[in-house]
Amino acid sequence: MKIKSADFVMSNSDVAKCPNEILPEYAFIGRSNVGKSSLINMLTERKSLAKTSGRPGKTQLINHFKINGNWFLVDLPGYGYARVSKKDKNIFQKYIGNYFLQREQLVCSFVLIDIRHEPQKIDLEFMEWLGKNGIPFSIIFTKADKLKPKAIAKQANNYLATLLAGIWEEVPPHFITSSSHKTGRETLLQYIDDVNNSFFEAADSNKIR
Repeated sequence: MKIKSADFVMSNSDVAKCPNEILPEYAFIGRSNVGKSSLINMLTERKSLAKTSGRPGKTQLINHFKINGNWFLVDLPGYGYARVSKKDKNIFQKYIGNYFLQREQLVCSFVLIDIRHEPQKIDLEFMEWLGKNGIPFSIIFTKADKLKPKAIAKQANNYLATLLAGIWEEVPPHFITSSSHKTGRETLLQYIDDVNNSFFEAADSNKIR
């Protein structure tokens, strides 16, 4: 897939006010220092589409970007290390939860994981919550440039083995990425393109019926 356009549409904290177009959406979420904004900018080849910051917790709203005029990339607030008050964290959790549970256009949630670290309880619990609520998700391992190839494979395999040792019968789709080296960009965009094609084919089939 070639990204021809990437346009900011809106930011808000109320899922009812999200765009009402029936287009597939892909939500990006992860711990506050996982490199989410850098990944989004790398995928779209826009240097400042998503705001990057040295201070974790910069994203505090549901941010919609329309890509190529036919799908939405959704940048969600990070979790875990945001330097905000307990009250604000509770507010974030509420509207993020509402987004996942109520947003019918959501076709895939990308959970970002820093490949350098061992599995974190907060990430595992979040993925378990997605699974229990029937919300499709994939894992994006970030910051692969920080490790050597053998270490990358070892870390990813160990992480997936942890999932299989828990409640999961099979591992979700997963991708290895590096924002600085553009690693995994084409593979991830191809995955999105394939899901988009299935989405629109199903939509056309329902119209015929």
